[in-house]
Amino acid sequence: MSTQSTHDLEPEALDLLQPGTPEAPSRQRRHTLPASEFRCLTAEDAAGVFEIEREAFISVLGTCPLYLDEVKHFLTLCPELSLGWFQEGCLVAFIIGSLWDQERLTQESLTLHRPGGHTAHLHVLAVHHACRRQGKGSTLMRRYLQHLGGQPAVSRAALMCEDRLVPFYQGFGFSPVGPCAITLGSLAFTELQCSMRGHASRRRNSGC
Repeated sequence: MSTQSTHDLEPEALDLLQPGTPEAPSRQRRHTLPASEFRCLTAEDAAGVFEIEREAFISVLGTCPLYLDEVKHFLTLCPELSLGWFQEGCLVAFIIGSLWDQERLTQESLTLHRPGGHTAHLHVLAVHHACRRQGKGSTLMRRYLQHLGGQPAVSRAALMCEDRLVPFYQGFGFSPVGPCAITLGSLAFTELQCSMRGHASRRRNSGC
């Protein structure tokens, strides 16, 4: 999302988005690690994930889509619905999702993972502050949708965002389905959904 404790994605809090006071990834180089790698996240990645998210959201919006315990919760229950982008061993961007089993998102979908569901609910996408304005959010979103397309249980993806972000997600095949049932204070959101049909999975360079 955008300014809330809700779980939605932002493009520039997507590319604007995004460990204590981390070094720029380029300064954390380890020659034995791959230059660039996409893989599913684990609970061990939770602290690094949250630091990137906290810096991205709290500095801009005053809150986070997912707090540390929620990050650990989803990365323990459904790591296969996450994707991290690592450069020389350092996390530079990530997406966290979970399964949902209803036609539309509800307040419960913000914190629950429903294993029997066929909708991947995208909670948050964040990019390391040193890597913003480089198109990494867009690149990761494309890779994530390809990844979801390779999971038989997932037939569609859903997310919520502010109206100004709708065109960004439409560029990835998402279509608005109406106002989201979730509101935060005075903020209202649009729900978007995307069919996974046609999103072939290309998991080269992926550890998922």
